[in-house]
Amino acid sequence: MKVLLIDDEGELISTLAERLSLRGIDADWVTNGEEALKKVEDQCYDLAVVDVRMPKMSGLALKRLMAEKCPRLKFIFMTGHGSEDDYKEGTAQAGAAYYLLKPLNIELLIEKINEVIKEQGDKP
Repeated sequence: MKVLLIDDEGELISTLAERLSLRGIDADWVTNGEEALKKVEDQCYDLAVVDVRMPKMSGLALKRLMAEKCPRLKFIFMTGHGSEDDYKEGTAQAGAAYYLLKPLNIELLIEKINEVIKEQGDKP
């Protein structure tokens, strides 16, 4: 499974990518929507972990654009603003299966990534 992490907090997202790598998950990272779109032009990822609030382009807007380029791409949203209830409706409308609150619990993120892997394995 190939994962793309997108968050405007470079130190956070690079550390997260490193921690996932230590657990055997292949993860690239970028710090904005434009970079993410360039990445998915080069290759289709299996999963994107996307910050909801970023400068210039929201995570929800980015999700729509990325899904056009990689229709099978799955999403996990994360946010450091508001509560879980605040984002439940928005992420459901965007078609995201999961959303997590920052600071991220690495074990919970891995659990959600594994759920996505299992879902993909159940599909032909």
